[in-house]
Amino acid sequence: MMFPQSRHSASSQQLKFTTSDSCDRIKDEFQFLQAQYHSLKLECDKLATEKSEMQRHYIMYYEMSYGLNIEMHKQAEIVKRLNGICAQVLPYLSQEHQQQVLAAIERAKQVTPPEMNSIIRQQLQAHQLSQLQGLALPMTPLPLGLSQPALPAVTSSSGLFSLSSLLASQAQLAKEEKASRDGADSHREEDGDKSD
Repeated sequence: MMFPQSRHSASSQQLKFTTSDSCDRIKDEFQFLQAQYHSLKLECDKLATEKSEMQRHYIMYYEMSYGLNIEMHKQAEIVKRLNGICAQVLPYLSQEHQQQVLAAIERAKQVTPPEMNSIIRQQLQAHQLSQLQGLALPMTPLPLGLSQPALPAVTSSSGLFSLSSLLASQAQLAKEEKASRDGADSHREEDGDKSD
């Protein structure tokens, strides 16, 4: 009679043992899945941040390209009008002057890459000077034996990049100037209210 009871207790112990093992295994798997979920969530947050940064860059480059496109069309229209003016004025010149003007016009149409590099370099220097003047830094002369730092040679790709960075910094400066003007206007209004 004792034998069936001991057999029953052994099976219940085995059942408890397997149940606790299963619970432990489920708990381990849950912790593993939770850790995996946490790492995936962090990666997802990182990707969302990168996506918003990329969208911000995309909008900035889109605005710059739109501005450049408008500027290009504007310059093309100016060139077309100037060509029309030259064509109207040309017949009134003497034959010798007509030949000189036509040669000068042809030379003006042939802009070489080194000339473009020189133009971009001059624009960058003018921009850097305007930034230094905007910061109100004193322009002290360099000590004897030292010369101005030379700008790096501008290739066509770096020229476009520097032009885009030039435009971006100009837009930033314009925003800062507008903000400072708005701040000055609000201070003036407050001073006017106090004097009333």
